[in-house]
Amino acid sequence: MTDRGNIDGDGLRKHPVLGVDAVGDACVVRLGGELDLYNAGQVRSALADACAQAPERLVIDLGEVEFMDSTALGVLIETRTKLDNRDGFLLAAPGLETRRALQISGLDKLFTVHDTVPDALGAKV
Repeated sequence: MTDRGNIDGDGLRKHPVLGVDAVGDACVVRLGGELDLYNAGQVRSALADACAQAPERLVIDLGEVEFMDSTALGVLIETRTKLDNRDGFLLAAPGLETRRALQISGLDKLFTVHDTVPDALGAKV
């Protein structure tokens, strides 16, 4: 497990990547705080590193995400296209605001969204 701490470089915001965990043949990337234009590069880099490991499934834990803008949604789309098995790209535990962003953008129909990380880990891909 990699834990990146809670505070970003400016001392005011949570670091967007809270951790990366290998769970069997899956990779779970824990995101948190506000995901937007300002930290999209950090999220993109962490997700690209996870994709490079070629996991059977890549679970994006959104449980601690407080806000997600269109740039962050674009990073998720970009990441999914990099996987050989796009069905193995799973979102988990989105809060109300994150779920609303997915619904408004229509991405809740593109991505498979699970209520919890264990649900995503146990889902058939």
